[in-house]
This record gives sequence, structure tokens and C-alpha cells, in this order.
Amino acid sequence: MRLGIFARTFHRSTLDDCLEAIAKLGIRDVHFNLVCTGCEALPAELTNQQCREIRRAFARHDLDMCGISGTFNAIHPDESLRAELTRRATLLIEHCHELGANLVTLCTGTRDPNDMWTGHAANQQPAAWIDLCETLEKLLAAAGRHQVFLGIEPEQSNVVNSATRGRRLLDDFSSPHLKIILDAANLFHAGNLPQMRSVLDEAFDLLGPDIIMAHAKEFIDESKGPRIPGSGPLDWGYYLMKLSQSGFQGSLVLHNLDEASLPDGLSFLKRELAAIL
Repeated sequence: MRLGIFARTFHRSTLDDCLEAIAKLGIRDVHFNLVCTGCEALPAELTNQQCREIRRAFARHDLDMCGISGTFNAIHPDESLRAELTRRATLLIEHCHELGANLVTLCTGTRDPNDMWTGHAANQQPAAWIDLCETLEKLLAAAGRHQVFLGIEPEQSNVVNSATRGRRLLDDFSSPHLKIILDAANLFHAGNLPQMRSVLDEAFDLLGPDIIMAHAKEFIDESKGPRIPGSGPLDWGYYLMKLSQSGFQGSLVLHNLDEASLPDGLSFLKRELAAIL
């Protein structure tokens, strides 16, 4: 298990400056986002030259791209917008290896038209599931052609909002290219917090062999925002133990922290990992 970081955590004027800041922290695995190059996360066009320049920048700083963000609202109610974003995500999949990665991360989407991380009552309707499957079918066709993994994350505000629905999606497609990104904090809502260990047990029972990336994120304090890992209610020892027992050997990516909080977050995670590995 290796510690990683979201590249977007760092606000720098150039990609080299961003990667240099990451390397100085001693982190090697980077979950990349094309916004760090000054373009959109899902650009309308992506050239071979752009990809080669990004890959060379990672090599200069001895960093690995453990994944690249292809997130968009996979069930956006505007069908024409959804089609265009699917086209752009397909373009990213086609260039994934050239960028230096083998994983594109996705969002399973919401019917909210303005924010893909805001829930909507229609997310659990059959039509939402059908639209998600139609979007994923197109993306998985590209992933199969280019031998790329696609990672989806159970997220309370999205169509796949639980480990059970994550398992259903995996079973519906039975594709070796569809994998799970597990963020323990996203499995919970106010009603199931007291059952934390049983919720985690269920998630690993259902999804364990298919986890390709894990997130290291503490529960968000609604009044104060993101918390440093270990400062909230998440049972980190149990979560990391379950990851280890599942055989997970991928990137554990720090998420939803500001740059100033990274040293404390990294120190906490290193101590917790040392205690179980």
C-alpha cells in the first residue's frame, strides 16, 4: 500500500512547480487532473504532444501517475451535454497510457444539473441506472480497446451510493476493466455511523477484490469543512486493517485536505500504516 495525493491539492502556476511540491513531501503516487496544466479536466481535444510533455514532467520528478481524473456527471439530465462529456472522457481513456497511467477515475452521477456531488431524489429511480449503464457501456468499450481501468466510487450523493449498488454495477457489466475506488467516509450517513465496522465489513465483503484505489479522507465537518485524518470519527485503524486484509496493494490517496494540513495528515497515516503492516 502506497501513499498518494491529489495533484489538485497544490495550487501552482506551472505543472513542474506542482510536481516539485509533491516530490518534496516524499509522496510518489499522484492522482492527476489536467487542470494542473491550465486546461479543463476533460478538454475538448488532447494531443499526443501534450501527453508526452506531461509524462516527461512526471519522469523529471520521479513521480508515478496512479490515476487520472475523468469525472463528469454520467447521468446529467441534459443528454447533449452528457454525450459531449462522454466523448471527452473517451478521449482521455484513449490517451491514458500515453500520459503514463492505466486508470481513469469517474463519477456515477446525479440528476442535479449543477453539481455532480449534490444528491437528487431521482438518482435512485430505474431511469438513472439505465442512463448510467448507457454511459459506462460507451466508456468501457474504449477502456477495453486501450486496456485501461475505469474506477467508480460509491458516493452518497450519486447513483452508486453504497457498496451494494457498487457490487450490482460490477455484476451488471462483468468487465475486467471496471473497478472500485473505495472512500470509507463516503459509505456513511448520519443513520449508519453507529454501525461503522459492520458497514466497512460489508463493503469489503462485496467489493474487496475489485478495489483498485483507496481514498484517505476524514469525515467532513459541515460547519468547518475538511478535517485532517484522525481528527474525526472515522475508525482509521479498522479501515486500514480491512484494506490490508483484502490484499489491497495500490495507492491510498489523501483527499480533501488543504496543503497546509498535509504534513499532519501524512504523519498520522504513516503511523497508522506502520501499526498494521
